[in-house]
Amino acid sequence: MDIMARLALWQINPPLIEHPPLFTCADADRLLVDRPGTRIKNLFLRDNYGRRHFLLLTRSDKQVDLKALSVQEGISRLGFASDERLSRYLGIEPGHVSVLALINDVQGEVALWLDEDLSAGDDFHCHPLRNTATLLLSRADLLHFAEQTGHQPRWLTVPELG
Repeated sequence: MDIMARLALWQINPPLIEHPPLFTCADADRLLVDRPGTRIKNLFLRDNYGRRHFLLLTRSDKQVDLKALSVQEGISRLGFASDERLSRYLGIEPGHVSVLALINDVQGEVALWLDEDLSAGDDFHCHPLRNTATLLLSRADLLHFAEQTGHQPRWLTVPELG
Protein backbone atom coordinates (compact mmCIF):
# COMPACT_ATOMS: atom_id res chain seq x y z
CA MET A 1 0.00 0.00 0.00
CA ASP A 2 1.18 3.49 -0.76
CA ILE A 3 0.46 5.13 2.58
CA MET A 4 1.37 8.57 1.27
CA ALA A 5 -1.20 8.32 -1.55
CA ARG A 6 -3.88 7.19 0.90
CA LEU A 7 -3.08 10.06 3.26
CA ALA A 8 -3.24 12.51 0.36
CA LEU A 9 -6.73 11.19 -0.54
CA TRP A 10 -7.76 12.16 2.99
CA GLN A 11 -6.15 15.63 2.62
CA ILE A 12 -3.34 14.67 5.00
CA ASN A 13 -0.02 15.87 3.57
CA PRO A 14 2.61 15.81 6.34
CA PRO A 15 6.30 16.51 5.85
CA LEU A 16 8.37 13.36 5.22
CA ILE A 17 11.89 12.97 6.60
CA GLU A 18 14.06 10.13 5.24
CA HIS A 19 16.69 8.61 7.56
CA PRO A 20 18.56 5.37 8.33
CA PRO A 21 16.42 2.57 9.83
CA LEU A 22 15.25 3.34 13.37
CA PHE A 23 13.87 0.36 15.26
CA THR A 24 13.50 2.05 18.67
CA CYS A 25 13.48 5.49 20.26
CA ALA A 26 16.99 4.68 21.52
CA ASP A 27 18.13 4.23 17.89
CA ALA A 28 17.05 7.80 17.15
CA ASP A 29 18.93 8.98 20.24
CA ARG A 30 22.11 7.17 19.17
CA LEU A 31 21.96 8.56 15.63
CA LEU A 32 21.22 12.02 17.00
CA VAL A 33 18.27 12.32 14.64
CA ASP A 34 17.02 15.82 15.27
CA ARG A 35 13.51 16.55 14.04
CA PRO A 36 10.98 19.16 15.08
CA GLY A 37 7.79 18.06 16.77
CA THR A 38 6.82 15.44 19.35
CA ARG A 39 8.64 12.13 19.53
CA ILE A 40 6.39 9.27 20.57
CA LYS A 41 6.68 5.66 21.62
CA ASN A 42 4.22 3.16 20.15
CA LEU A 43 3.37 0.13 22.28
CA PHE A 44 1.33 -2.71 20.75
CA LEU A 45 -0.36 -4.44 23.68
CA ARG A 46 -2.73 -7.34 24.29
CA ASP A 47 -4.75 -8.54 27.25
CA ASN A 48 -3.83 -11.72 29.13
CA TYR A 49 -6.12 -13.83 26.97
CA GLY A 50 -5.05 -12.33 23.63
CA ARG A 51 -8.62 -11.31 22.85
CA ARG A 52 -8.16 -7.55 22.97
CA HIS A 53 -5.40 -5.48 21.39
CA PHE A 54 -4.34 -1.89 21.95
CA LEU A 55 -1.97 0.55 20.30
CA LEU A 56 -0.74 2.96 22.97
CA LEU A 57 1.00 6.18 21.97
CA THR A 58 2.98 7.85 24.73
CA ARG A 59 6.06 10.04 25.25
CA SER A 60 9.24 8.55 23.86
CA ASP A 61 10.94 8.71 27.28
CA LYS A 62 8.05 7.34 29.37
CA GLN A 63 8.39 3.99 31.13
CA VAL A 64 4.80 2.76 31.24
CA ASP A 65 3.63 0.80 34.28
CA LEU A 66 1.64 -1.91 32.48
CA LYS A 67 0.49 -3.51 35.73
CA ALA A 68 -0.99 -0.24 36.98
CA LEU A 69 -2.49 0.48 33.54
CA SER A 70 -4.13 -2.97 33.56
CA VAL A 71 -5.71 -2.28 36.93
CA GLN A 72 -6.75 1.24 35.92
CA GLU A 73 -8.48 -0.03 32.77
CA GLY A 74 -9.92 -3.19 34.33
CA ILE A 75 -8.06 -5.42 31.88
CA SER A 76 -6.50 -8.74 32.81
CA ARG A 77 -2.72 -8.27 32.66
CA LEU A 78 -1.69 -6.10 29.75
CA GLY A 79 1.47 -7.25 28.01
CA PHE A 80 3.36 -6.73 24.80
CA ALA A 81 1.83 -8.48 21.81
CA SER A 82 3.99 -10.96 19.90
CA ASP A 83 5.61 -10.26 16.55
CA GLU A 84 3.10 -12.67 15.02
CA ARG A 85 0.18 -10.64 16.42
CA LEU A 86 1.81 -7.44 15.19
CA SER A 87 1.89 -8.89 11.69
CA ARG A 88 -1.64 -10.33 11.89
CA TYR A 89 -3.40 -7.25 13.31
CA LEU A 90 -1.30 -4.35 12.00
CA GLY A 91 0.40 -5.86 8.95
CA ILE A 92 3.88 -4.70 9.93
CA GLU A 93 7.12 -6.00 11.41
CA PRO A 94 8.71 -4.99 14.71
CA GLY A 95 10.45 -1.63 14.50
CA HIS A 96 7.87 -0.21 12.07
CA VAL A 97 5.06 0.44 14.57
CA SER A 98 3.19 3.73 14.43
CA VAL A 99 -0.38 4.94 14.48
CA LEU A 100 -0.33 4.74 10.68
CA ALA A 101 -0.31 0.92 10.90
CA LEU A 102 -3.96 1.14 11.95
CA ILE A 103 -4.71 1.53 8.26
CA ASN A 104 -4.15 -2.25 8.05
CA ASP A 105 -6.63 -2.97 10.88
CA VAL A 106 -9.67 -3.02 8.61
CA GLN A 107 -11.63 -5.20 11.07
CA GLY A 108 -11.20 -2.61 13.85
CA GLU A 109 -9.68 -5.12 16.27
CA VAL A 110 -7.09 -2.74 17.73
CA ALA A 111 -8.11 0.04 20.09
CA LEU A 112 -6.18 3.33 19.89
CA TRP A 113 -5.04 4.74 23.22
CA LEU A 114 -3.37 8.15 23.45
CA ASP A 115 -1.50 9.22 26.57
CA GLU A 116 -2.83 12.51 27.93
CA ASP A 117 0.82 13.58 28.19
CA LEU A 118 0.62 14.02 24.40
CA SER A 119 -2.52 16.17 24.43
CA ALA A 120 -0.60 19.43 24.05
CA GLY A 121 1.81 17.99 21.47
CA ASP A 122 1.85 18.48 17.72
CA ASP A 123 3.78 17.23 14.71
CA PHE A 124 3.90 13.67 16.03
CA HIS A 125 6.70 11.49 14.67
CA CYS A 126 5.17 8.52 12.83
CA HIS A 127 6.76 5.83 10.66
CA PRO A 128 4.91 5.56 7.32
CA LEU A 129 4.79 1.72 7.58
CA ARG A 130 8.59 1.63 7.29
CA ASN A 131 11.27 2.70 9.73
CA THR A 132 13.44 4.51 7.20
CA ALA A 133 11.29 7.64 7.24
CA THR A 134 9.29 9.74 9.66
CA LEU A 135 6.17 11.78 9.02
CA LEU A 136 5.40 14.84 11.13
CA LEU A 137 1.67 14.28 11.64
CA SER A 138 -0.18 17.23 13.16
CA ARG A 139 -2.56 16.54 16.03
CA ALA A 140 -5.52 17.40 13.78
CA ASP A 141 -4.22 15.08 11.04
CA LEU A 142 -3.63 12.27 13.53
CA LEU A 143 -7.23 12.54 14.75
CA HIS A 144 -8.51 12.80 11.15
CA PHE A 145 -6.50 9.69 10.23
CA ALA A 146 -7.98 7.78 13.17
CA GLU A 147 -11.47 8.81 12.07
CA GLN A 148 -10.82 7.73 8.47
CA THR A 149 -9.64 4.29 9.62
CA GLY A 150 -12.55 3.83 12.01
CA HIS A 151 -10.47 4.04 15.20
CA GLN A 152 -11.93 6.20 17.95
CA PRO A 153 -8.96 7.43 20.00
CA ARG A 154 -9.24 7.22 23.76
CA TRP A 155 -7.18 9.64 25.84
CA LEU A 156 -5.82 8.04 29.03
CA THR A 157 -3.76 9.06 32.01
CA VAL A 158 -0.99 6.49 31.58
CA PRO A 159 0.82 5.52 34.79
CA GLU A 160 4.59 5.64 34.83
CA LEU A 161 6.99 3.26 36.58
CA GLY A 162 8.76 4.53 39.64
